[in-house]
Amino acid sequence: MTADSDADTVLGLSERRCWHAVRLIQGLLLIIVGYALVTVNLGLVVNAAIPLALTFLPALIRREFTHEMGAGLALWIALAAFLHAAGALGPYEMFGWYDSVTHTVSATLVAGVGYAVVDALDQSAESVTVPGEFRFVFILIFVLAFGVLWEIGEFTSAGVASVVGGEPVLAQYGTSDIVFDLLYNAIGALLVALWGTGYFDGVAGLVSRRFNRPSDSSEQ
Repeated sequence: MTADSDADTVLGLSERRCWHAVRLIQGLLLIIVGYALVTVNLGLVVNAAIPLALTFLPALIRREFTHEMGAGLALWIALAAFLHAAGALGPYEMFGWYDSVTHTVSATLVAGVGYAVVDALDQSAESVTVPGEFRFVFILIFVLAFGVLWEIGEFTSAGVASVVGGEPVLAQYGTSDIVFDLLYNAIGALLVALWGTGYFDGVAGLVSRRFNRPSDSSEQ
């Protein structure tokens, strides 16, 4: 069993405290889901249940791939999930800056996934060499592409809501909101590309091993 060695602490918190914080966040998300069910708020159910499910991703990876995700990265995922779910309770509409914060934090995770993919490709194929400059550009483009898909999802959600009635699951606040969302997505990508890739080295190694599995089995 392997672990993401650089993700054992976050903001000075020990690994144990990080896992306790993850459990606390999961409990809070469960409360939000329960509240949404009691008040029959379908949009809030979706915006809280999916983030709650994402917080169990480290446990799923540990069970399915025998890979221990670092406590810091697990807390990072849980915080991003909680910020989105809590925002659906009202902060998105009450505070203009809140959406920017959630987009930045979420974008850092998307950037980490992009880094893990490109690094895994570099590790798994001897004929492929990915220079640092290309990784930087790839992470930025990967996050911006995901951001565009997210904005399309918001427009689609609004369109469906207008047809069937009710509130859209994903809120959309106009073209200026799209511009600022993509801007803060880019900021999140830059933060990871410049300083945060070490948190995702373990994930990159896991993806690389999955890439190599078919060729390894064929040689046996």
